[in-house]
Amino acid sequence: MIDNVNKPPHYNKASIECIDAMSAMAEGANLTAHQAYCWQNSFKYLWRFPYKNGVEDLKKAQWYLDRLIKDLEE
Repeated sequence: MIDNVNKPPHYNKASIECIDAMSAMAEGANLTAHQAYCWQNSFKYLWRFPYKNGVEDLKKAQWYLDRLIKDLEE
């Protein structure tokens, strides 16, 4: 049975949960809360794009990356 709340299949590939990968990648990152949010949201959409919404998720990832880049450049 698919559990879309606790273990959605589009976030769990090769026995790795997206949220666990995001937690590991954030350790030691010197970012503001907003920068980390944009970075991790971009990662989330890149992670799931082939399993859920395709190009739409890629566009969402790009949107968050653009926000992150703008914030870092200011």
